[in-house]
Amino acid sequence: MYFGKEVRALLNHIAIQFINSYPFYRPFTFSEFALLMSSTVEVEAGRGCQQPQEAHGWAAMDRSGVLSPFSFSRRANGDKDVTIKILYCGICHTDLHMIKNELGLTKYPLVPGHEIVGEVIKVGTSVSKFKVGDKAGVGAIVGSCRHCHSCAQDLECYCADTIWTFTVGSSPDTPINYGGFSDKIVVDEHFAVLMPEDLPLDGAAPLLCAGITVYSPMMYYGINKPGLHLGVAGLGGLGHMAVKFAKALGLKVSVISTSPSKRKEAVERLGADAFLVSHDDVQMKDAMGTMDAIIDTVSAQHSLPPLLNLLKTNGKLIVLAEQSSFPDLSTTPLLTGRKLIGGSLIGGMKETQEMLDFAAEHHITADIEVVSMEYVNTAMERLAKGDVKYRFVINVGSSFSACQPS
Repeated sequence: MYFGKEVRALLNHIAIQFINSYPFYRPFTFSEFALLMSSTVEVEAGRGCQQPQEAHGWAAMDRSGVLSPFSFSRRANGDKDVTIKILYCGICHTDLHMIKNELGLTKYPLVPGHEIVGEVIKVGTSVSKFKVGDKAGVGAIVGSCRHCHSCAQDLECYCADTIWTFTVGSSPDTPINYGGFSDKIVVDEHFAVLMPEDLPLDGAAPLLCAGITVYSPMMYYGINKPGLHLGVAGLGGLGHMAVKFAKALGLKVSVISTSPSKRKEAVERLGADAFLVSHDDVQMKDAMGTMDAIIDTVSAQHSLPPLLNLLKTNGKLIVLAEQSSFPDLSTTPLLTGRKLIGGSLIGGMKETQEMLDFAAEHHITADIEVVSMEYVNTAMERLAKGDVKYRFVINVGSSFSACQPS
């Protein structure tokens, strides 16, 4: 029997999605296949039987977290979509957590990556923000409801229906998305940002996560006025970006770290005004009550009261890394110093574009080590040991052809 080109493409897409959705180590039911086929046909029919786009990436298949070549399909480019040829993708600590299912939210196979920059190669008929050839970026989110209170305030990342760039959630009904460790991505133009011409793409990729994660709370909590004294706890991927943005905003910056060896890096190269070793009681006592705010980027379990002691009256401690609990935290310093503990995630699409434009104006990029896709498992091992200054970025554009599945 001979099928036309559109039908053959659709059947191929169904086969790939079926293989990706149901592992070979268990039998599948007819109802599962029927459900998959009906939903796929419905989606593709709604797009006028446009052909899905063949894609290649590297995926983790189980809790070992080992990444290997993986073929899948991206959706056809819709009216409001752009297809981006990925040139660079940063490696975030969240990628490491997710490939090993350390957060209990992983659905395999998982293609990680949410610090994506590349070149627009297709635009839908209703796209107004991009044209073919533009440089575009995609961060941690690719969808939201677009009508809730958060979305109305351009805070799509706080929408209850946020769609993450790669799958977050392990329930059977969680839709599968594949991230930026791949050759292309298709996204609604609203959830892509225009990369400024003055920013080098490799150094700009981490801004789409690390950059906006520190920039957004600085704007929201008012830590953006020249002369304010900001403490930055932790000097890693987030911390070094916080120092750079804070100095560009005219703030006085003190880095707080457990590692005395980072003093020279913080002060002489990144431009911090002071450096405190957090386990040095004399240094910490001398700095008590001197800071207007602290951005806490430390991901390891740690104590908050020593940081609260560094704040002035009305000071703000903004926590950016998730911790399960703070068992030694008392409300006393909050009451007696009218101090605030706040948090922040990333930022909405409007603020992300503003952050990139600010970074371009002030020549802010991440400090990176560029690696090939074939090096990604070694990079993950080194990231787990903290052996990177300060962000790995995969050169997808030039290295992918060497490691594509045959």
